[in-house]
Amino acid sequence: MKAIVLLNGAAGTIAAWDRSRGDSAVAEALAAAGIDAEIRLIPGADLQSAATIALSSNIDVLIVGGGDGTLSTVAGVLADQRVPLGILPLGTLNHFAKDLGIPLDLGAAAKVIAANHVMQIDVGELNGRVFVNNSSLGIYPYMVRDRDAQRKRHGFSKWVAMLYAMLKVFRRFPLVEVKLTTDTASSLRKTPLVFVGNNRYQLDLFNLGTRACLDRGELSLYVANAQSRWGMFKLIVRAMCGSLQQARDFETLCLTNCTIGARRHHLHVAADGEVLGLKPPLHYCIRPGALRVCVPRTTAHTLTGTDELPDSPIVEQMP
Repeated sequence: MKAIVLLNGAAGTIAAWDRSRGDSAVAEALAAAGIDAEIRLIPGADLQSAATIALSSNIDVLIVGGGDGTLSTVAGVLADQRVPLGILPLGTLNHFAKDLGIPLDLGAAAKVIAANHVMQIDVGELNGRVFVNNSSLGIYPYMVRDRDAQRKRHGFSKWVAMLYAMLKVFRRFPLVEVKLTTDTASSLRKTPLVFVGNNRYQLDLFNLGTRACLDRGELSLYVANAQSRWGMFKLIVRAMCGSLQQARDFETLCLTNCTIGARRHHLHVAADGEVLGLKPPLHYCIRPGALRVCVPRTTAHTLTGTDELPDSPIVEQMP
């Protein structure tokens, strides 16, 4: 198996490595799995162009080492291409790898790639940009922006900075007014959080749960019901206690596409952990089976779910 490996030098695990030791560990793990790999350490800003160049080479798989943002960027290049994505989960949280059942151990992840069991999974799309996990607007993008500013200004760890950001945003409690439109209906909502997932999520608010499937060709739309700081506080407590209830805490809907409009000229929108500045309306759609990924053989069976989202009429016909 011939491969090119793109390592994001800014990814959580990679950034903490000693450069020579880290590259050697990746090379040894891939060689032990029988993969002939050329390893390239790439700055995060150059990942898209590096993936495009790699795709033009004669390779069997494009292997990417990094976190969810890294994988999302490369997935945008590989969507609807024949070359599959091989994942080395070297980020901080690695939600996408976990949902695919890919082991976090470097050697074990390399063996999954070498086994060459390829599954076609869905990706979401936001205004032409691919995302593999989710996108949101409201308080979460504000928290991420403030977290990153705190880390840059004070050198805080990611979790400490997020705690400060959460307290700051909670004090402000920004609500966003949106118009949600599907193929058949529209409605107005005022909410602290709109969340759009690539397939259905088992939500634990900011500590996201797993997905039952990644190949059902649907987006999951969640709108938080909280309308006050007290309501949001109760939502956070329920999330921390693992007692969120979709029917009570969110309005929910499964769909293949939707449009989110707003009166604002500019919105902060998170997509796979990266905050984007976008002009509304926001156009979301699902791209069924667009991405080929190397997964464990058991994943194809465990990720295909049958549960439906609870009935909750999030979208009502406007007069």
